[in-house]
Amino acid sequence: MNIKRSLKFSKMKQPFTASSSSSSSSSSLIRKARLSPYLLTLLVFIVFVAILYGEDFMCLLGQLDPNLDRPATSRTEKKWEKLPFSTGRTPEGCDFFSGRWVWDDSNRPLYEESECPYIQPQLTCQEHGRPEKDYQHWRWQPHGCDLPSFNATLMLETLRGKRMMFVGDSLNRGQYVSMVCLLHRLIPEDQKSMETFGSLTVFTAKEYNATIEFYWAPFLLESNSDDAVIHRVSDRIVRRGSINKHGKNWKGVDIIVFNTYLWWMTGQDIKILQGSFEDETKDIIELSPEDAYRMAMKSMLRWVRKNMNRKKTRVFFTSMSPTHQKSIDWGGEPGHSCYNETTLVDNATYWGSDCKRSIMEVIGDEFSRSRFPITFLNITLLSNYRKDAHTSIYKKQWSPLTPEQIANPVSYADCVHWCLPGLQDTWNELLFAKLFYP
Repeated sequence: MNIKRSLKFSKMKQPFTASSSSSSSSSSLIRKARLSPYLLTLLVFIVFVAILYGEDFMCLLGQLDPNLDRPATSRTEKKWEKLPFSTGRTPEGCDFFSGRWVWDDSNRPLYEESECPYIQPQLTCQEHGRPEKDYQHWRWQPHGCDLPSFNATLMLETLRGKRMMFVGDSLNRGQYVSMVCLLHRLIPEDQKSMETFGSLTVFTAKEYNATIEFYWAPFLLESNSDDAVIHRVSDRIVRRGSINKHGKNWKGVDIIVFNTYLWWMTGQDIKILQGSFEDETKDIIELSPEDAYRMAMKSMLRWVRKNMNRKKTRVFFTSMSPTHQKSIDWGGEPGHSCYNETTLVDNATYWGSDCKRSIMEVIGDEFSRSRFPITFLNITLLSNYRKDAHTSIYKKQWSPLTPEQIANPVSYADCVHWCLPGLQDTWNELLFAKLFYP
C-alpha cells in the first residue's frame, strides 16, 4: 500500500557569458524584460503562491510521506528523519503486520488484569468468570524480523509535556485503556489520575506533565450517536462536513490515534444529514457504506492537514477490528460464534465475512492522496485469527439476562470487544514500533 513518488528535476543551466558582439542585443532583451508588465505580474504571482501554499508544494515534492503499513524502501533518509519521535527505522523488508501468533507463557501477559484498575468491567474477563487464561499468552511474531519490545519508560519519557489522544469508538477506547495499563505501573499512585468529562476521558501522569486521552466519536463526524453513555441508536444519522464539532477538542495533541468502522456497518445505506440537527426540516440523503466512509476519511484527512504539524506531531489510523459472530467463517458449526472458543484460527489466509475489503480499498485510496504522513496500523489480519480473545459472556451485563438468554449463551456473547490483558496490548506494541521505528 506504499505510495512511491519520483520527480525528476532538470539541472539548472549555468549562466551564459555574453560576448562583446552580443552585448548590445543582451541589453536590449533585459530592457524589454524589465519593461514588460506581464513578466513582472507573473513573477509576483509565482512568489505569492509559493509563500501562500508553500506546504502544499512541499507535499508535491515528496517531503510528506503518506505511506501506510509497509516500510518505504524508496524513502530517502532525509524524508525518514522528518517523522517526529522516530529513533530508528523498520528493518529492510520487514512488515510488522505480517506474521504469526506464537505461544509465550514466559513474557505474556504484559500485566495482570487485577493490577490495572482502569479496565472497564466490560473487558475484565477473569473477574467475570472466564475459566482459562490461554488468550493472554499469545505473542505476535512478524515474519523475518522481531517486534520491538514495548518500553514503558521510553514511552512515558516521550510523552513528557505532551498529549496523546485516541479518537473513535469503544474498540479504540479498549486500545486506550490498554495503553494506560501498560504505562501506569511506573507512575506513583499520587501522581496519576483518570477523569471523564462527557465524551472525553483523560489519564494524567502528573510527574510527566503528560496526558493520555480518549474521545468518543464513533463516526468521527457529528452524529446522533455522540452521547458517550447513551448511544444505542438504531436509526443512525451522520452529519456531513461536521468534523469540527468534535475536532475542536482534538487541537493541540501531539500524537493522535483514529479509528472508525463498526458503526458504519449497519447492513444498510447510511443516512447523511446535509444541514443541521437543529433544522426543523432535515435534509437527509442515503449513501452506501463505502461512499459514506469515504466522506468521513476525506473530512478526517482535511482536519489533519489543517490542524496537525507534520514536523512535531504524529497521526495514526487503526484499521477495522474483526468480529467473530459466524463460526461457519472459520469452518465451525452453523449457529455458533466466539462463545467457548479457546483456540486460534489456523488458516493463514482467513478473512472474516464482517471485514469489508471495499472499506480497506477506500482507506488505501484516500490515504494515498494524503498530503500528511498517516501511519496505518493494519491490525485486521492478525486480529482475524483471534476468535479466542473476545469478551464473549465474561463481562458485566448492563441489563439482567432473560431465561432464554441464559439457556443460549451464544445469543448474548460479545464477539466484538476484547478481553484485557490480551489482543489489544499487541495493537499498542505495534503502535509503539511504528512510533519509534516508522
